[in-house]
Amino acid sequence: MEDLELAQELLNAKKNVVAEVQKVIIGQDEVIEDLLVALFSKGHCLFVGVPGLAKTLLVNTLAKVLNLEFSRIQFTPDLMPSDITGTDILHEDSTSGKRSFQFIRGPIFSNIILADEINRTPPKTQAALLQAMQEKQVTVGGNTYPLNPPFLVFATQNPIEHEGTYPLPEAQLDRFMFIINVAYPSKEEEIEIALSTTSGQLLELKSILNAEQVLKYQGLVPRVPVSEHVARYAVELVQSTRPQLNGNAPNFVREWIDWGAGPRASQYLILGAKAKALMDNRVTTTIEDVKAVTRQVLEHRIILNFKAEAENIKVTDVIGKLLTTVKT
Repeated sequence: MEDLELAQELLNAKKNVVAEVQKVIIGQDEVIEDLLVALFSKGHCLFVGVPGLAKTLLVNTLAKVLNLEFSRIQFTPDLMPSDITGTDILHEDSTSGKRSFQFIRGPIFSNIILADEINRTPPKTQAALLQAMQEKQVTVGGNTYPLNPPFLVFATQNPIEHEGTYPLPEAQLDRFMFIINVAYPSKEEEIEIALSTTSGQLLELKSILNAEQVLKYQGLVPRVPVSEHVARYAVELVQSTRPQLNGNAPNFVREWIDWGAGPRASQYLILGAKAKALMDNRVTTTIEDVKAVTRQVLEHRIILNFKAEAENIKVTDVIGKLLTTVKT
């Protein structure tokens, strides 16, 4: 009974959070929905979109509405790992004169981290995020420091600029639960954006939740029941992306894909489907919930081969074919 009440609470909270965010963000309904699914599933997100589509503003607004600590890190070619995690400095006690190392925390010690233009910094610095994203802790100078829950990394990257960028390695891409594509607004939405942002009016945002409540809802998501039938479908979907699968993969997969998604994709499909069910006012997960999060989970986990690129086949095309091919 407690879980049912909590599920109703989450549903009401989601509606209120969306209403507050939409005071600032015009349009982008699917992006906001995906972001909240990832948030309640404890999943990190990678936003892909050209500059000026309010990716940074969206994450900042969400942090304010959830009343969570927020840090924005601008990734640049000269950013060092210690600029993210923090560093030990030599501190002298003014009374005793004793010297000791003191740890100064970096911006990673927040609840929501915005890693802006993450592909503009070298792999060494990108790797500084890896331990934090996976283990929710950082190690500096031989000491390990836990990060305060809830801890989520929302990264952005620009899909059109490739000069001076460092593509994220597969190991790091796999740490992101979702890839969220942020598209241009419609004509009507852009008119509304132009009018509202040039009016000079300052919008006041209300805090809807706090860290304790977010953690409570994050704890509820794994408890949502999922049938073996739905779990089997999610796993078959992921396994069908692997061309090395003893001839069981569809022909188009063997023809176009070099490497498929790993087991983490199956976990994220099921977790995302559970969160999606709760946010749609259902207490059990369906195959439609799995389908609703499939593109977001698989798009950055499938590597196409040269033949697919030569034929102008996109990862989203392959995912679309998989959804029609894999039997429910």
